[in-house]
Amino acid sequence: QVQLVESGGGLVQAGGSLRLSCAASGRTFSSYVVGWFRQAPGKEREFVAAINWSLYSTYYSDSVKGRFTISRDNAKKTVYLQLNSLKPEDTAVYYCAADQVIGYYSESFYYNWAPYYWGQGTQVTVSS
Repeated sequence: QVQLVESGGGLVQAGGSLRLSCAASGRTFSSYVVGWFRQAPGKEREFVAAINWSLYSTYYSDSVKGRFTISRDNAKKTVYLQLNSLKPEDTAVYYCAADQVIGYYSESFYYNWAPYYWGQGTQVTVSS
């Protein structure tokens, strides 16, 4: 069993930054990928970024590439998502998710990835 708890959301002006945290517990994550998804009002949930816990390989959606950075702290079992150069269209509930992924996959795999474990979400609001 895996538990994921997000924090760090809030209200920020366009061009600003936030750092989201996802604290994981319940098992070791040596074969897991932990990712971030977001869902804006009236829109479908979309993939944002993911990190392979062991390989430390990272994956990003085209809409956030170059602005967001995913990282992890093994000792704290926490995954971070640094959000820079925020835009109003980044406004959404951001969810942390995790699942076991065996093998290496390209970025396109994660656009349709359906992880099993999810956090409760944290709201990010970017004002113009």
